Amino acid sequence: MQTSIIGYPRIGNLRELKFASEMYFRGEINASDLEKAAKDIRSYNLSLQKNSGLDFIPSNDFSFYDGVLDTAFLLNAVPERYTSLGLSKLDTCFAAARGYQGEKGDVKALAMKKWFNTNYHYMVPEVDDSTEIKLAGTKPFELFSEALERGVKTKPVIIGAYTFLKLARYKGSKKAADFAEQTAAAYSELLKKFNALGAEWVQFDEPSLVMDMNAEDIQLFAALYENILKNKGTVKVLAQTYFGDVRDCYNELCGLDFDGIGLDFTEGKKSLELVQKNGFPQGKTLFAGVVNGKNIWRNNYASTLSTLSELAKHTGNIVISTSCSLLHVPCTLANETKLDNKYKKHFAYAEEKLTELAELKKITSAENYAETEEYRRNAELHSEPRTTGNETVRKKVAALTEKDFVRLPEFAERERIQKERFKLPLLPTTTIGSFPQTAEIKSARNAHRKGELSDSDYEFFIEKKTAECIALQEKIGLDVLVHGEFERNDMVEYFGECLDGYLFTEKAWVQSYGTRCVKPPVVWGDISRAKPMTVRWSVYAQSLTDKPMKGMLTGPVTILNWSFPREDISLRESALQIALAIREEVLDLEANGISIIQVDEAALREKLPLRKSDWREDYLDWAIPAFRYVHSGVKPETQIHTHMCYSEFADIIKDIDDMDADVITFEASRSDLTILDVLKENNFRTEVGPGVYDIHSPRVPSKEEIKAAIVKMLERIPAEKLWVNPDCGLKTRGNEETVPSLKNLVNAAREVRNENC
Repeated sequence: MQTSIIGYPRIGNLRELKFASEMYFRGEINASDLEKAAKDIRSYNLSLQKNSGLDFIPSNDFSFYDGVLDTAFLLNAVPERYTSLGLSKLDTCFAAARGYQGEKGDVKALAMKKWFNTNYHYMVPEVDDSTEIKLAGTKPFELFSEALERGVKTKPVIIGAYTFLKLARYKGSKKAADFAEQTAAAYSELLKKFNALGAEWVQFDEPSLVMDMNAEDIQLFAALYENILKNKGTVKVLAQTYFGDVRDCYNELCGLDFDGIGLDFTEGKKSLELVQKNGFPQGKTLFAGVVNGKNIWRNNYASTLSTLSELAKHTGNIVISTSCSLLHVPCTLANETKLDNKYKKHFAYAEEKLTELAELKKITSAENYAETEEYRRNAELHSEPRTTGNETVRKKVAALTEKDFVRLPEFAERERIQKERFKLPLLPTTTIGSFPQTAEIKSARNAHRKGELSDSDYEFFIEKKTAECIALQEKIGLDVLVHGEFERNDMVEYFGECLDGYLFTEKAWVQSYGTRCVKPPVVWGDISRAKPMTVRWSVYAQSLTDKPMKGMLTGPVTILNWSFPREDISLRESALQIALAIREEVLDLEANGISIIQVDEAALREKLPLRKSDWREDYLDWAIPAFRYVHSGVKPETQIHTHMCYSEFADIIKDIDDMDADVITFEASRSDLTILDVLKENNFRTEVGPGVYDIHSPRVPSKEEIKAAIVKMLERIPAEKLWVNPDCGLKTRGNEETVPSLKNLVNAAREVRNENC
């Protein structure tokens, strides 16, 4: 059997692309320097994959910011507000991704959403009635030729035509089907160009096929590829799916003139059953996603070989592949110098997954795979007990009853009590939690970690920064304050470090969006709270002001979703274990005088199954109760906030309301406040703060812009239920952007309060 991957991490082993891009944004290097850094990463990745023995090596999986955004530029689906700026092609792309504010204009960024059920974010293509879809870019051809010059004939990777049209946002009267003919023509032209370049395979990524599809969707998909594939020439075309199974369109997919079909046998609940029940078409190659591209645990060869053996009964043409792009795991274990090998030997990052593919290839070619050294070592590894349990925690979870998830009194009575207690003005202003993590703060944290700054000196430094942050907020005039979170490296990793049962990596960075990378902790064993996690800093911050100070926590579902989870227990069990620990922290904060506590569930929707039939039993029936348990024990006068960002909320809005928080803040600015209609239509009872400006962009919103957003909100949300805030934490921004933005926010809220309320 041959081997393939769907894509490879593009950030560089030590985040070289992130640092080069940020230097470019600051004007410290030029475009040529940035291009060279990118080419060095691509060259390294290419050599690594070639030397591993990988048979199908991808190209065009690299992007300076996002692959969907690149596809929009490739297909001429770029709004005129960006192209009219007169910037270079690279800077136009960055303007669409980050927004632009300068001598050539002032534009907001495109909307940003979660990439299916991952923590990666993609830029949403924007299509209006005047958009002409056509092949306009050259990047895939340039990167294919670049690899060819190094002696490697790659498999170019392109977001598929159907997925592109399904992900796009339509700003006029036209919908996806109205652009099908143009899109098919553009993809046909793309295949012609790859034919001319001598490509043997082209991979079209079609993850939207694993979503619920109706007859209209299936018709659109089939019509697109009937037109595209009749012009493919000699190049072979792979339809690559991932993140689930294709139960709604399996037969249609198999009936089209694809040369290869990629199926996910890791997350695809019905993928194996589909092949067993319907067979697999002769003459086509099955790219079998059996190596998990989203988690870091070593592959269990015995289980994988069992799947491959079953598939071999239905087709003789199998390529062993990853389940999805390796974009979602860290680059290499080689940089994990501090992690004990008793843990590390159980991990496989992207580079190690290349080794796993090579070993599986070798094992499947052996007469008796059980006798191979690779199989024997793997079997021995998986026979070892990996974790030790915490019986106390397990018993607590098992003892939970329905009443443990119910907070009393009911919402309306709590709302009355809290308004009387806090006496906040209409349209109260606040922020989501974090303040800019400046170079000075990062330097101090690094020095403390290395032992160059003592515990006492580091705490004094954090106290100083916290006091400065509170003084700044009071000067600006915010109504509800935060302590700035300067003691925290990350909103999940920080809490993991305070919990028993977690492991921490050194360089296991994963791209979240653009230049933003995260380092997910690893759930190794049963989770419990080892010590108070935030009380010391929240109490100190509250002592510095008479205004309400929010205690800031990350919720159990987000902590789990932004970690690498265990595979030996259910996600429900893990979430409730974390909920036990966060509940203890909530009650400690309350006991120490913190009257407003924000428990962020930024990633609540992230692991929601892609098919609606799986939502309730497989996720919502434990995710919502896990959050409710966290705050069900607090007093009615304690106000519970939560926050969510960059997801589709409309279809689970009733479940979000059922979380029974007192206030919820949403990301809303990049999506033009479309959440407002959903809230109104569903009689959303929770007080809300839809974000009035985008913190992931460096631009500073004007007071007038924010006022317009607040007025728009008041058309759908009663003033007594509306909060005014940015759409996410300010950690990634600089003070030079944050301070004027917040001043404009407060002044806008005050003016609207005086004029409209």
